[in-house]
Amino acid sequence: MAKVAGVDVLLKIVSGETSTALGGQTGATLNRSANTIDTTDKNSNGWAESMAGVKSWSIDCDMFVSLGDTALEALFTAFDARTPVEVEIRVGGDAEATGYTYTGSAVITDFPEDYPQDDAVSISMSLQGASPLVRTVGAVTP
Repeated sequence: MAKVAGVDVLLKIVSGETSTALGGQTGATLNRSANTIDTTDKNSNGWAESMAGVKSWSIDCDMFVSLGDTALEALFTAFDARTPVEVEIRVGGDAEATGYTYTGSAVITDFPEDYPQDDAVSISMSLQGASPLVRTVGAVTP
């Protein structure tokens, strides 16, 4: 089993058939969760019982601002227009048969820029899933 270095996993913005990695990425986190539905009844022997309900996902991403980055420009445009963006995250190399890709549509919910005196300009962005998150396993065909 091959391990995957986090440095090799990039958040990409998809436009048509083209996916473009966000420049300056320093970290990204994919969050997945499910609401719970309480199904406890008198026959539960004093124990709570639950079942999974509605699922949701989000992505948090930190990046340095890279002027002229087309993926970042697409995010600025989507935020200003309040429209979703198509995103993609690939885990494993494109030729990896056991690698997998997440894809989905998301809206930008938090988009602060930081201008520190002693560091580079950065953005910490939060995306909220606006569609199912699809996981596809297998090599990516060019």
